[in-house]
Amino acid sequence: MSEVAVGSVTGANDMPSWPKRIGFIAAVFGMFMAILDIQIVASSLNEIQAGLSASEDQISWVQTAYLVAEIVMIPLSGMLMRILSTRVAFTLSCAGFTLASLGCALATSIEQLIVLRAIQGFMGGAMIPITQAVSFSIFPRRVMGSVQAVIGMVVTMAPSVGPTVGGYITDTLSWHWLFLANVIPGALVCWVAWSFLAIDKPNHAVARNLDVIGLILIALFLGSLEFVLEEGPGDDWFASNRIILFSLTSLVAGVWFFTRTLRHAHPIVDLRAFANRNFAIGAGMGFIIGIALYGLVYIMPLFFGFVRGYSSLQIGQVMFVTGVTMFLCAPVVGQLTNRLDLRIMLFIGLLLVGVGTMMNSNLTVESGFWQFCIPQIIRGMGLIMCIIPASRIAMGTLPPNEVGNASGLFNVMRNLGGAMGLALLDTVRDIREDFHWNQLIPAIDTSREVVVAEIAKYQAMLAGSVPDAYHAAVAMLAQRVSQQAQVLAFNDIFTWLGLIYIATVPLVFLLKRIEA
Repeated sequence: MSEVAVGSVTGANDMPSWPKRIGFIAAVFGMFMAILDIQIVASSLNEIQAGLSASEDQISWVQTAYLVAEIVMIPLSGMLMRILSTRVAFTLSCAGFTLASLGCALATSIEQLIVLRAIQGFMGGAMIPITQAVSFSIFPRRVMGSVQAVIGMVVTMAPSVGPTVGGYITDTLSWHWLFLANVIPGALVCWVAWSFLAIDKPNHAVARNLDVIGLILIALFLGSLEFVLEEGPGDDWFASNRIILFSLTSLVAGVWFFTRTLRHAHPIVDLRAFANRNFAIGAGMGFIIGIALYGLVYIMPLFFGFVRGYSSLQIGQVMFVTGVTMFLCAPVVGQLTNRLDLRIMLFIGLLLVGVGTMMNSNLTVESGFWQFCIPQIIRGMGLIMCIIPASRIAMGTLPPNEVGNASGLFNVMRNLGGAMGLALLDTVRDIREDFHWNQLIPAIDTSREVVVAEIAKYQAMLAGSVPDAYHAAVAMLAQRVSQQAQVLAFNDIFTWLGLIYIATVPLVFLLKRIEA
């Protein structure tokens, strides 16, 4: 038999069976639902608030509760896989997520919805790292580029299209269907996963050595940290007593957790994966990628909503460019990762994200679809070239028995990057907007001819429609200054985000090469 024939037989034999492949496809669908639901309510919060008579403070918890619960579950997924087996852990996670989605749709008060969103986030959180762990467990390395391309499309597409899909569903049906839409697909994913995802055996002995104190500590540490990052900007950070309280809780629980985990014989989360240089740097890259992945999805709707006054559907149409770009590029990038040095692809990806982000640092009050089109295409190409190589670099050199735990840690780092990025973006936007306002407002000087002319124009336009046309005209001019200050603040954010990515490029040279 020729060498080619032998190679082809070996290639066919090392692929997973079709039942396992079908189970993996079901897991990918489950992961898509879990990630999509992070952002799907973002454009419909006003409708939910009106439907449940919620306050401004309460409605923000529809997002926060999901994110806090999800980030607590993600690192625990590796332990659940060992105790229950991959099939049972994934099916329970999907079933809990589906039932909680049904409960969210039937909620009659904001308190019920918040509790059910927390359950939804907690149960769905395990599906994300389990799916990634399955991909590294059942597929040979020679096809890992294509497999990770599929996962990369899900990870990037879901948050990108979430606000668009959510806005369309709410406008067409009602906000209840944001959650009802999960029920039938969730039930199908549960059935398929249970039937075809039998890839390992449970080890119930792990449960007997469960570190309950470590479990409580990691929940307090990550839950409090996520809360601080989500609520800090709105509460003016440490001017709020509750932010101080949760910050101290996170600090104490975090120090205690790390100390205990490094000394415990059976830690709740095994941190030894960070001893692997590629995993440590790859997870750090995941943190940086999370800032762009979630930060850009967050900051662009703010610009179009506050500055341009776009509707959720109009915003979705602009942002869809990134999602389409990543969807089209993912198969190509996946194949290239099997042929090129992953470090080169990561190098190019980081540069593209940095350059594409900085291309939006010269926005005006008239900037719209076309000013964001080319930068989004460049960023989309860069993001997919970062996400796929980063996950392969991080987990490609780990032994199979460590992949499940490492997948949870990798996803936690990416989500924490996103949470920290959102918190910093909100804070920077407020600071820079105040700065630019203070720089611009002195220009409204009634001794300047141009100012007098503008006030006269507005005054003539408002004459007869308001009691005090002069002061109304001054207020309109001040509003224009405020809008300009907002635009300049967004320009600063895009500049600094781009610089973060360009500054991260040298880290690539610290990575070890991974053979395809």
